[in-house]
Amino acid sequence: MAVTLPDDATLTERGLQGAGSGKVLLIACGALAHEVVALKRLNGWTHLDLQCLPAKLHLYPDQITAEVARTVAEKRGDYGQIFILYADCGTGGLLQDKCRELGVEMLAGPHCYSFFEGNAAFAAHEDEISAFYLTDFLCRQFDAFVWRPMGFDRHPELIPMMFGNYTKLVYQAQTDDPALDAKAQDCAARLGLAYERRFTGYGDLAREMARVATRGA
Repeated sequence: MAVTLPDDATLTERGLQGAGSGKVLLIACGALAHEVVALKRLNGWTHLDLQCLPAKLHLYPDQITAEVARTVAEKRGDYGQIFILYADCGTGGLLQDKCRELGVEMLAGPHCYSFFEGNAAFAAHEDEISAFYLTDFLCRQFDAFVWRPMGFDRHPELIPMMFGNYTKLVYQAQTDDPALDAKAQDCAARLGLAYERRFTGYGDLAREMARVATRGA
């Protein structure tokens, strides 16, 4: 079944309710919805259904594990296989432990910045402890995830206090979009950081989805 995505604000606040009659359910972060749908469409993976939890959970990572567990329990009887399209995402290993307890697999890696670039390639950047990362989704939703939650809209004097140890903003581009590139450059300027664009495509997300799709066909 073709998926019609809501706008990014809805993906942030409410996610995407699963629908379809596939054999495999993907439970993903709302920040991955565009990429997952693009890969499903590109590869004809109609047997993969998608449900997204609200992307704003990344502002409250202590809630991610419980929400994933709740959704698995709710959907388990409807699918032969469930795969979790989250990495650790700030849960401190709790999500991995819960997935192991529930008998479901999840993406490897610490966060989406890592698996988009490829976990091995990302781990090789030993000099990037001072880099701040954006993906396509986070670039589009910069104000909702960075600017307003950190209070920069009200107190710009906090920027050097909170970003003083960062040296550059790395935009990990999943797509070639000049408008997003321009916005990412503006985000870097607003934070007072040097700018680097790094085209990653879908990285390990594509490889893991292909593996799940083949096994679930």
